[in-house]
Amino acid sequence: MYCAQRVFRLCKWLERLGDRLTGAAGPVFVSLAIVLLSTGTISFFDVIAPSLPWPWLSIPACLLIATNMFAHYYYVCTISPGFVADGPHTPGTGLLWAKKRKTARIRQLTGVRWSDDVSVTKASVTKCRRCAEMRPESPSLPDMQPLCIEIRSPLSRVNQCVGLYNERYFVLFLVYLVIATFCFSALGWPHVMAALGWHDDPWPYRSPQIMFLLTYILAAVLCFAVTIMTGWHLWSIASGETSVEAHDHDHYRRMAKRRGDDFVNSYDLGKMKNLELFFNVGMDGYPLYTLALPLRAEPYTDGRSWARKKGLERHHGIPLHYRQLCLSVSLGCVSLVGLWSVMALLWSTM
Repeated sequence: MYCAQRVFRLCKWLERLGDRLTGAAGPVFVSLAIVLLSTGTISFFDVIAPSLPWPWLSIPACLLIATNMFAHYYYVCTISPGFVADGPHTPGTGLLWAKKRKTARIRQLTGVRWSDDVSVTKASVTKCRRCAEMRPESPSLPDMQPLCIEIRSPLSRVNQCVGLYNERYFVLFLVYLVIATFCFSALGWPHVMAALGWHDDPWPYRSPQIMFLLTYILAAVLCFAVTIMTGWHLWSIASGETSVEAHDHDHYRRMAKRRGDDFVNSYDLGKMKNLELFFNVGMDGYPLYTLALPLRAEPYTDGRSWARKKGLERHHGIPLHYRQLCLSVSLGCVSLVGLWSVMALLWSTM
């Protein structure tokens, strides 16, 4: 018993140390990202944009992509993800706030709502094992300690910085980053040949050749990596499950099949409906054009109520006590992975 307490205390200490290290490194990585994004944008509009056909159409489109990319990154970094102790957010006003459809403007984020295919019901309240505060029900989340932020998100959070109130901007930032890096990679190839000196013509641009070449390589690598990351996030959103839940649900389906039953994820409302709820667009939210503009928008819920399939208060085909046991085991495994990651980070700095 004494040894177990010491091990748990060591794990907690390493976890807090990891939070401090990642929290201290956060501003450095944010500043680095801003510098790299700005460098790529300057290189694009200095070298590539002047050679685009139909400049009256292509230049405004490129400006819109760049504005969305920077604006959504700014929103991710400055908007609080939402915590249990916070009250429901009040709708904002101003030029940067999108306007809801007329049928949805009077609807509040709180309470229970019903429609033909969706029921948004209040979540049960449980006690957080980490901070000892009462929090709304939240299924498993894909990071180390998913117990203190009142969100249900399929997104991986960086030091608990992405949550209910800014996850929309995070995904849109990834989408526009993919579009921007793809355009840079596809349209900048002829200029790469010129920067390498394959032509006898002098380099006529203000951006140095080496900066343009390095930016092009970075854009190509990011386009490949972030496309995979964005596709995984969008598939998780469309499936209505987190990364931990995806693993658990496979096990639930096999177990339900052995029992002669079918497992039904109560949060899965269909691919399109799941995406509509995440981005809060459609008849009950904002118009679709808000996805193409750098505007702020509310989530469809306040984190204390969640949309489920009509008639289902929990997953079908799995006993509740077994699901709670699997959830505890999954969170334990994720915590161990996080512990090993922190230990590896400490070892690499020695």
